[in-house]
Amino acid sequence: MHYDILLAFIIATSALAFSPGPDNIYVLLQSITHGTKYGIATVCGLISGCLLHTTLVAFGVSAILKANENLFFIIKLFGAGYLLYLAYKVYTAPDKIALSKGAVPKKTYGQLFKQGVIMNVLNPKVSIFFLAFFPGFLFDDSLSTVTQFYILGLLFMLTSFIIFSGIAILAGLISSAIKTHQHIGVVLKWVQIVVFVAIAILILL
Repeated sequence: MHYDILLAFIIATSALAFSPGPDNIYVLLQSITHGTKYGIATVCGLISGCLLHTTLVAFGVSAILKANENLFFIIKLFGAGYLLYLAYKVYTAPDKIALSKGAVPKKTYGQLFKQGVIMNVLNPKVSIFFLAFFPGFLFDDSLSTVTQFYILGLLFMLTSFIIFSGIAILAGLISSAIKTHQHIGVVLKWVQIVVFVAIAILILL
């Protein structure tokens, strides 16, 4: 078992969770507007939805590898290319991050959990991202690819939950910084670009 690969995966997942995206911005909005518990309820729903995408990728990629092991390199190329595409999309997106309280209706914890699950499960981009991200971090020659994907999926969920929950708890401080510093959107934008490009290179190497 290559523990260095697992460590690299956790670091890459942490960087992704910290970089501003639709999910953690939505968690941030809920926490700012209605309180930390509402943000964490949303986090629980988003993370739970990752189980479905992990299952789809685990069995799908495993089937592909059994059919032709040479396709593994092609999958890795696809993954790196997709991450570079995401970096380009961030580059062309606006720099501003809007935190509008009026645009966030109040819901119960159960409704937010359900909405988080639905947001994740019905988003095909999550499965595509998992397909791009996970194959580059297979870490053991003796374990089946399905088992390895589930381990990676659980590590991804645990790491993301800790960081997203931290964002929810510190939402007040983070929102103040975003509102106070005019150019914070540019900084967060380039952080996300660097993260995507770095992980693309890591997958290829």
